[in-house]
Parts: sequence; C-alpha cells; structure tokens
Amino acid sequence: MGKMNERVRSAALEVKAQRWLPGGVDSPVRAFRAVGGHPPFVERGEGAYLVDADQNRYVDLFGSWGPMLFGHAWPPVVEAICDAAGRSPSFGASTAAEAELAELVNACYPSMESMRFVSSGTEACMSAIRVARGFTGRPFVIKFEGCYHGHADALLVKAGSGVATFGIPGSAGVPDETAMHTLALPYNDLAAVEAAFESHPSLIACVIVEPVVGNAGTILPAEGYLAGLREITRKHGALLIFDEVMTGFRLSSGGAQGRFGMDRGEAAPDLTTLGKIVGGGLPVGAFGGRLDVMNMLAPLGPVYQAGTLSGNPLAMAAGKAMLTEILAHRDTIYPQLEAATAKIADGVARLAAEQGIALTTNRIGSMFTWFFTPEKVTDFASASTSDTAAFGRFHRAMLDAGVWLPPSQYEAAFVSTAIGDAEIHAVLEAAKEALKAVTR
Repeated sequence: MGKMNERVRSAALEVKAQRWLPGGVDSPVRAFRAVGGHPPFVERGEGAYLVDADQNRYVDLFGSWGPMLFGHAWPPVVEAICDAAGRSPSFGASTAAEAELAELVNACYPSMESMRFVSSGTEACMSAIRVARGFTGRPFVIKFEGCYHGHADALLVKAGSGVATFGIPGSAGVPDETAMHTLALPYNDLAAVEAAFESHPSLIACVIVEPVVGNAGTILPAEGYLAGLREITRKHGALLIFDEVMTGFRLSSGGAQGRFGMDRGEAAPDLTTLGKIVGGGLPVGAFGGRLDVMNMLAPLGPVYQAGTLSGNPLAMAAGKAMLTEILAHRDTIYPQLEAATAKIADGVARLAAEQGIALTTNRIGSMFTWFFTPEKVTDFASASTSDTAAFGRFHRAMLDAGVWLPPSQYEAAFVSTAIGDAEIHAVLEAAKEALKAVTR
C-alpha cells in the first residue's frame, strides 16, 4: 500500500466536528472510541478504496456498513442518481419509480407480496412491528440479544451494534413502560422462544430476528433454527419478521431467506425489512410481506404510517440500478463475492493460527467477523467473550497499513465485487504485521 501520510487534515476536521456534533459524529461507532485512535475523514470512494482528507487510500472492508455491493461510485448508480437529480431530488408525490423498484424487489423476494418504502432501516423495522401489532391485536414483541433493529425506543433492549460496542444495556431516554412489551431472548435458543410463548399466551404479536446476525458481529443461525422460529410463530398465531436490512441482497439475490430456502410458501416469513443495498447506498428502507398483513396500512386499513420523503426519487433510481444488475448477473456475482471473502477471512484466520492467536472466524457469503476469542460464537453471550482490546490493537494496525475494518468487534465486515486479487493480497500482507500488534 506504500507509506501512509500523517492524518493531519483529518485531525483538524475531527476537532471542527466535535464543536458542532456530539462526539464529533452523526453515528456513535464512527468516533472510533471502541478501537482507540482517531477516525480518518473520508473525501471520496473509488471502487474498493476509501480516500481520506490526507489522500491516504484504504482497502474498504465495511462498505458503508453493507450497501456498497459493487464498490464505491459504481457508475450505473451514480448515473441513475444524477439523472434523477436533474429532474428534482424530491417531489412529495408518487412517481413511477416506486412501483418499478417494488417489482424488482418482488422478483428477488417473492414473500414480499406488497411493500412500502421508507427512509431508513430503523423506520422499516418500527413500521413492520406496528403492522404486526395492528394485525394480531397483541402487544408483546420477541427480539434477540445482540440483534439491532434500529434505534426505535422499544427495540433498544439488549441490542447489538453500537449499543453493544459501548457496553450500554439499553438507552437513557427510553421509559420502562415503552420497553416492557419487548422480550429479549438468546439467539439460537428455540426452547427460550417456546417458553416465552407459554408464559405469554395470546399476547405476543411477532418475533423479529436478523436471520444472520450482523450487529453483534456475524453470527450464523444453527441448523433448523430459522425453520423452528417459523413453526413456533405459526403455532401460536404470531407473525415472523426477518430483518434483512443487512443481509438483503447481500447473501443472495433473495437475501438470507433465499439462501436458506425460506423465500416462499409456508416457510417464508410474514414480513421482511430491507435497507442499504435496496437503495444503492442512499438513505432508504422497505418493509413488506403478506398481502393481508400489509393491507392493514392506511389508507386501506387502520395502521397509520407515513413519511414525507418516502419513495425518494434519488433512492428509487439508485435502487433500480442496483437490483437490475443483481437480477441480470446473480449467477456470477455471488460466487465471485463468496470466493473473495473466503480468501480474506480464512487467510487471516490461518495467519492468526500461525502466530498462536486465538481467533474465531464466522463467515457467510460476503460478510464475516474475526472474533478475538477461542470460543465458538453462536450468540451474543459467546461473542462477548471476545478480547475487544486485542481487536482494537488489530484495527489500528490494519488502518495504519491501509485496510479499513469496521471499528467495532461487534460489527460485520463486508466485501464488494470491486475487491480483486490485488486488494486481497494487500489485506493479507497488512494482517501479517497487524496481528503482531495483538500480543504486544
């Protein structure tokens, strides 16, 4: 990668940001407090790389937290956004692009018979739960420890992502009365789910789950776990919501439910939430599923949900460009991503083993996490055995060598199609030295 420049301008920009923004950031993990050091300030993205204000180039292994499936400034998305912006970036009225993108989503997600676009993953999950409560007439929601479904009040209970990164059990400002109807259970434990339904008969509206956890680091579902959730919820008359904000179009063209064969018929979730890739990296989310459930939404039904900028024309244009490419080339895109991710994730795992460093690697498709623990990571409790100080040292050393990882042990890394042999080689060469910093 060559010698890195001192991050002088980034440091000055951080000072300025701290004057106006709490902690100098608009999202907590960007502050790097979990890994130490100071964050580079990004000037631009170029394919597989981020370029900071001091003109340092970094191989990007977090991809704007997932949406950059084809790398940064991918021409079809840029062109689509520019074309849409030339006609005005917002109307507050319906456009043809909304239904056109919905049709593309349904081609990938047949379980989403009807859907609505919103402006964020948080909004999508919040809205899906409201619909589930309205449809069932029940108050309780089951979520899982370490799963993050956005920062809506009732969902910040034993959440992952930045909440886990900073060791916060929930959040100040959330009244007990708001959170009291949220039941947080251990992931990959079907017995706990069955027990919760037995303890709250006819009171649980839905189970919301990241089918592959990404917000506590990458954690895979045990064999039969997702099918078990489907069976339990159906038996008790509750809805099953797959939060695929992160896994959507990432693990396959049909996300996690497509990869695990749960994308249609009796196996499919009742509702699905999407974000990130569905909008080409612009602020957008979507929720949808069974027609009878979605018809509860106003103006057809009594469940109210609205958004002035929902279906924003720039996001719809970017999403159409992304999904059109995915549908046209899904037979080649996902094998390419899988192969590159395996070389990076497994390659660093081998280097760690050679140096006697305890490292557990969880990987599926083009998302992965290196946990600095000898324990098998199957839930948030086992993820919490990770040596976060060791991860911090590794992160800083990799950044100084030109590789930008997600700045938290409890976040997934992502690979884009822009990452090729040169970038894979750079990552592995950087890791050889960075791993030595772990034991210092």
